[in-house]
Amino acid sequence: MSRPVPSSAAVSARMRRQSSRDTAPELAVRRLLHAAGLRYRLNVPVPGMSRRTIDITFGKDRIAVFMDGCFWHGCPQHATKPKANADWWRTKLDKNMARDRETTRHLEQDGWTVLRFWEHEDPADVARAIAAARNSQPRTSRPKQQ
Repeated sequence: MSRPVPSSAAVSARMRRQSSRDTAPELAVRRLLHAAGLRYRLNVPVPGMSRRTIDITFGKDRIAVFMDGCFWHGCPQHATKPKANADWWRTKLDKNMARDRETTRHLEQDGWTVLRFWEHEDPADVARAIAAARNSQPRTSRPKQQ
């Protein structure tokens, strides 16, 4: 799939500025997790899958957290349909969503708990859901919190 010609210099510049890591929603969730005493690793490669990373990982508990952007991952509430180069973008975004499903399946088959959240979700709600998933893991798999 060759890249189309950008519809304008402004659109091209805006797309280049899009961050794939350390987005504002992700940073907000991470701050809340850290404040709650939870420790995690960032951008860990997906075991057995090249060129894929987990946004937030609790490795010993085998919990993978993904913070999905509404545009890039096809949020049912907020995804937009670009008018310029529409066919190229539809193919690109469909592949992103298929890759997300494949990654989730792969991790779950390997015994991981996969949590996916949209960037528009309230960071406090997301952090609570992550903490609840982590706290539901058997205590024997990790050292006790002090």
